[in-house]
Amino acid sequence: MASNQLSDRARAFISQPRFGVLATINPDGTPQLTTMWYELQGDQIMMNTKAGRLKDQNLRRDTRVALCIEDGYQYVSLSGTVEMVDDQEIAQADITRLAHRYHPPEKAEQLARNQFSKEQRITLRMTIARVSEHW
Repeated sequence: MASNQLSDRARAFISQPRFGVLATINPDGTPQLTTMWYELQGDQIMMNTKAGRLKDQNLRRDTRVALCIEDGYQYVSLSGTVEMVDDQEIAQADITRLAHRYHPPEKAEQLARNQFSKEQRITLRMTIARVSEHW
């Protein structure tokens, strides 16, 4: 079923700490895929990346993306556009928030302190334009 809004079932599904696979568009038009941490925030998906990665470069040229979140044969595919937030106070807070979503508090704080704080981070805010649910 495809629509432009998340159903209650899709919201519940993607609210679980699963991994997403983000697709960006390479300069030659081919897809570039990356496994990502994410968080549903209202009607947007928040993700975060280290500056300088290929997806960062691709998104500065073309903000169109797709994100697939799966659990076996059940999955939700989203497509839309991304707004990039380079502000380090916001980006560092967001990557720490994501670390807490995917790890116990002690491990999340260790990652934030020993790795993420030493990196230039970028928050990706995905506006969802299309939703496809497969149950």
